[in-house]
Amino acid sequence: MKKKVLYIEDESYLARIVKDTLELKGYEVLHKKDGIHLADAISSFSPDICLLDVMLPHIDGFTLANHIRNINTNLPIIFLTARTQTDDLVKGFSSGGTDYLKKPFSMEELIVRIDNQLKIMNRDASALQSLPDEVVLKQFRFYPGRFELHTPSGIVKLSNRESQILGMLCAHTNNTVDRRALLNMVWGDDSFFNSRNLDVYIRKLRGYFSGAEGIEIVTLKGKGYHFVVS
Repeated sequence: MKKKVLYIEDESYLARIVKDTLELKGYEVLHKKDGIHLADAISSFSPDICLLDVMLPHIDGFTLANHIRNINTNLPIIFLTARTQTDDLVKGFSSGGTDYLKKPFSMEELIVRIDNQLKIMNRDASALQSLPDEVVLKQFRFYPGRFELHTPSGIVKLSNRESQILGMLCAHTNNTVDRRALLNMVWGDDSFFNSRNLDVYIRKLRGYFSGAEGIEIVTLKGKGYHFVVS
C-alpha cells in the first residue's frame, strides 16, 4: 500500500517538483497551497506523514502543526523552510514537528528523511506495545498505548514522542537512561537538531510532573537522565 503524504506549500513550482518526484517514488501525495481546510484533508486523506512549509498564507506552518497535534498525536511532521535560527527550530519542535529540512534541499535527502520518519513511527509503535497497558507512577497513571498521562489534576494527551520518551524513562525507573541511546531510539540519530528537540520534550514532561512528590527527571550532565520515582 502506498504511503500517503500531505504536503502544504504555497510555492507552485517547488510544490510541483516535490509532488511529481514523490509520486514517481511510489508515494501518494495530496498537495494544498494553504492549511485552511487542514482538518478536512486529514480526515478524508488519512496521511501517514505531513510536509509543511513554515511561511504560508493565512496560517503559518507552526500553527498548522499545533492543529495537527490536536487531531493526531503521532503523525510525523517535517518542516520545509529557510528559517533555521535556533528559536525557530525550538518553536517548530515545540509545535509538534518531528524533523526539519532547510530550503533549498535535495529530493534525495527529503525522501531519506520521509522514510526515516516512517520507520521511526513504526518502531515507536512496536516499542510502546512492549510496555504494560498501565504504568503506575505514584499518584500518576501512564497509558502508553493510549498516549495518556492521568494526573491528579486531569488527563494529559501525550504526543507520540512524549510517550516514547516517557516510556523509555519508565523502563529504566530509578536508573540512568543514556542521552545518546534515547535519541537513537526515538529519532534514529543523535544530531544537534534532535538533541534540541529532546530538550524541549524533557521540559514538557517535567512540567506534567511539576509539584509531584517523589517523581523527578534528573539531568546527568554529559550522560543522560535519571528518572526518580521514590
